[in-house]
Amino acid sequence: MPSHLSADRPAAQPPRRGTVDALISQTRRLRGDVDAVRREAPVDGTDPEGRWQRALCDLALHQLRDLDEHLAQLRDGPAEAAAPEAAPDTPAVPVAPPRPDSLLSRVGSAEWNLLTDEASWSGELYQILGRDPAAPPLTLDELPSLVLDEDRPKLTAMVTDCLIDAKRIDGEFRFVLPDGGVRTVHMMGEPVLDDDGSTASMWAVLRDVSELRRSQRAVSETRDSLQRRRHMAQTEHRLAVELQEAVLPPWRGSLRLPQHGPGTLELAAHYLPSATSALIGGDWYDALELPGGESLLSVGDLTGHGVTVTSGMAMLIGALRGMAMAGTEPGRLMACLNRLLDTTVQPALGSAVCCRYRPATRTLVWAQAGHPAPLLFRDGTGCALTSPDGVLLGATSGAVYGQAEVRLEQGDLLLLHTDGLVPRRNSRTAAVQRLLDLAPRFGEARSAQDCVRTVVEEFGETEREDDACVLVARVSS
Repeated sequence: MPSHLSADRPAAQPPRRGTVDALISQTRRLRGDVDAVRREAPVDGTDPEGRWQRALCDLALHQLRDLDEHLAQLRDGPAEAAAPEAAPDTPAVPVAPPRPDSLLSRVGSAEWNLLTDEASWSGELYQILGRDPAAPPLTLDELPSLVLDEDRPKLTAMVTDCLIDAKRIDGEFRFVLPDGGVRTVHMMGEPVLDDDGSTASMWAVLRDVSELRRSQRAVSETRDSLQRRRHMAQTEHRLAVELQEAVLPPWRGSLRLPQHGPGTLELAAHYLPSATSALIGGDWYDALELPGGESLLSVGDLTGHGVTVTSGMAMLIGALRGMAMAGTEPGRLMACLNRLLDTTVQPALGSAVCCRYRPATRTLVWAQAGHPAPLLFRDGTGCALTSPDGVLLGATSGAVYGQAEVRLEQGDLLLLHTDGLVPRRNSRTAAVQRLLDLAPRFGEARSAQDCVRTVVEEFGETEREDDACVLVARVSS
């Protein structure tokens, strides 16, 4: 319905058909590209990022479909324009009705004559508002009765301003359908003035934007969900890091235990974070001086990532230290840790190796729970110690763990490590062999810290899928 203002302006010239056709082609190609991106988006409903991606694509497709319809209208001209007469022998071509989701089926118009109190609605407006086409159109006084209570004052104020002050109407309102459903409609209207400047009538175009607003809400909700998830992940990462730093020994270089005669150990360790995950894992290393000058060395790995796993790791380290200080031997200590994991509220699996070094006899007593054996380097060569029996911690109740003993010599180097130095697709033996191949370089190293630096240089750039720890102990005297 044309505005009364259009009479004062020269008629706009229609655009060239070829130009509009080119725009329509570009729009449809873009729709195809966006649809391809949507199909590639994850369909897992539990993934906020995947839902957000698909919602954005749905919104873009919705708007591009509307743009396509707008351009088609621009190209074809007003729907009521008379078609050229066909030749008598030309069969009539049936006009297909608009698609249920097309732009034409979602835009209606209305006019209210204030002088005669008459109203006229287009058929599309009856469809949008769910009204019976046989029923008379509602007057301006009756129209607010269809609007949701919260939106009614806004519509009433806009209509009043339009009729009294000749202001345009441009707003969205939620209309209640006869079946109880709610539809969001964007209404744009203007007053039509008579010769003396008084408002004679009001016309409006109403567009159903319910689907568009649902798509926008979906985008907003999934974006907010994704942001909350990222915030929670960042918070969890920070807590895990703080907990890890509070529990692991506060050293990243050499650590010299108090001197106790000829059995002194020179120690160094390093933590290698995962290259593919922002979460902190359950890997640990530990060194503790025990009563009588003995030393406890251990490394381990609790499966999983995050605060829960890091707190479980802290619990194991605390239990391990306490039992070691009480004199518990490594084999018995592993059995106690297994029982502890087996009785926790959140079951977990872990691997560990625990060594007790007795400097008076340079004897190493050790046990393991499903963990790589310590590597012993002597005179430029290395080998893995023979592992006693031991299953993963938390794997079975009442597990019994064996215990092994080996005598060390001055200058020997003991290397303890966790899995994760190499990608999972490579076997554990591959990591062990690469460590054993470092024996000549260990033989030339001047300190335990130099040995750790060598390991970091060898494995530091590896695209690790998990965290890893390495601990080096050298019998210095």
